[in-house]
Amino acid sequence: MNSKARLVVLTGAGISAESGLKTFRDGDGLWENHAIEDVATPEGWQRDPELVLRFYNERRDQVRRAKPNPAHRALAELEAAGFNVCIVTQNIDDLHERAGSKDVVHLHGEVLKARSNADPRLVYPLTRGDIKLGDLCDKGSQLRPDVVWFGEAVPAYGQACDIVAEADLLLVVGTSLAVMPAAMLLHEAPTDCPCILVDPNASALSPQWVRAIDAPASRGVPPLVEHWCRQRRLEMP
Repeated sequence: MNSKARLVVLTGAGISAESGLKTFRDGDGLWENHAIEDVATPEGWQRDPELVLRFYNERRDQVRRAKPNPAHRALAELEAAGFNVCIVTQNIDDLHERAGSKDVVHLHGEVLKARSNADPRLVYPLTRGDIKLGDLCDKGSQLRPDVVWFGEAVPAYGQACDIVAEADLLLVVGTSLAVMPAAMLLHEAPTDCPCILVDPNASALSPQWVRAIDAPASRGVPPLVEHWCRQRRLEMP
C-alpha cells in the first residue's frame, strides 16, 4: 500500500470483544443478559430510564477497565508511521483513541459521553462518573447515553459514506457485515477500491471480490500493518 493512499478501516464488535467487551450479537436478542428491547431502544428508555442508565453505566465501567489490543495498536501505529488512515467504527468504546488513532468516526455514538434527551446537539464528555436520573442538560432535560439505539437514525452515516467514497483501500475488521446501515458502507466505496476483511469467519462472510483473512483482529491486523510499513521503508530513498 502506498503511504499516500487513503486507507479507510471499518471496525465492528469483534475488535472490541478481543479486549473483553461483550457486545450485542444477532441470535438470542440479549446483551449482557438483558433483552435488547429493554436497554437499547427508545421504547425501553421511555418505559424504564433507570434500567437503561444502569445498564450503560455498567458498560461504561467495562470500557474504562478494558485496554486496547494488538489490532487497535497496529492501526494507530500505521497512522503514526505517516499513512493516511481514517477509522469508521460501529463500536461505542474509546479503544481506538486510547491506542493512539486520531481520525475516528463513531457510527453508533460513544458510551463515554452523555447527551441531552431533548437536544442531541448538547453532548457532554464523561471523564468520570455515571449518568443518573436527575442529571440534566443545559436546557433542563434528562441526560441519556450518547449512543444510537435500535430504531434511531445514525447521524454519522452520511459522513461515513463520504469517507468510504474517497477510499483507495478498504479494511474491514471484526464485523459480520450484517448490521445495517453500516453493512451498506461497502457499496459506497469506488468500484476499483480493493477490500480486505479480517474476521475469524471472513471466507464465509465476504463476497468474492473481497480478500478474506480468516483470523481474529489481534492476529490478522498486525501482520498486514507490518507488511505495509515494510513496503514503505523499501520505497523510501
